[in-house]
Amino acid sequence: MAYVQVEADDRLEEGPEGLQFKCADASAQGISNAPRSPGVGNTDRRYLSDEANQRKGGGSFWTIEYYQPYFDIDTKTVLQRCYMTLVPTEARTYISSQLNPPDLYGPFWTLTTLIFALYLSSSLGASIASYLSAENAAYDYDFQLLSIAVTIVYAYGLALPVLLWLALRYLGVGEWSVIEAIAVWGYAQFVWIPVSVLCVIPVRIVRWVLVGLGWGLSGWFLGSNIYPILASAEAKATRLIIILLAAIHFGIAITFKVLFFSYYIVNLDEKTPPPTTGGSSGNSTNPRWL
Repeated sequence: MAYVQVEADDRLEEGPEGLQFKCADASAQGISNAPRSPGVGNTDRRYLSDEANQRKGGGSFWTIEYYQPYFDIDTKTVLQRCYMTLVPTEARTYISSQLNPPDLYGPFWTLTTLIFALYLSSSLGASIASYLSAENAAYDYDFQLLSIAVTIVYAYGLALPVLLWLALRYLGVGEWSVIEAIAVWGYAQFVWIPVSVLCVIPVRIVRWVLVGLGWGLSGWFLGSNIYPILASAEAKATRLIIILLAAIHFGIAITFKVLFFSYYIVNLDEKTPPPTTGGSSGNSTNPRWL
């Protein structure tokens, strides 16, 4: 077998240099500086787990840093989420379309604003009723109503959703988070703010209609977002929790009406005798509920 000696060719070394020349040429044309689309290369990959961790703070579940990202939201988004709770047709898709991601800033200020709206509207309505009453009717501001409003609103808007979330976790239902539960309950109470303002009107039937409207809108919103969570449980008896929640919601509406919207006008009516148990008649102060 014969061997042929091949002399080294300098052109074989031009290959790498040519490649380097082409890369340099591409860099000169600005190609290497062009923005790369997400997902190119291992360093540009973004996983869902990383996205979820970005919403959490640096601390643990029991620290304030953990909840800081849930307060990072603009006012326009909060107002939009509040207004959408008043639209019954948007209630079923509220979590997926509006609470993405959920926040705690809006629910906190919604509940806090409701507390002051209940107290201020009740005080203003009662003072108006006192002004329209007989001359001997006097009114003193009851500052205890403010502490009552704080207890009721925060207990219903914050404590109840947390307890419901814990109960569902115990029953094996993990379709939503505690942040979503608080957000749904907090935004659902937005309807009571305009109801409280309008209940200053000194007309009894108007106040009852407003309270019924607030109870219906907020109840429909809560039911539309909570019942699908309960229906996802394996045990069908879990769905009966909605009855308990409806009863509590009805009790809250009646509590608002009795404690904050039950001021009345005392009218001195000489023609209409007051109701008496002994059957006697006479002229006296006749309270007329409005």
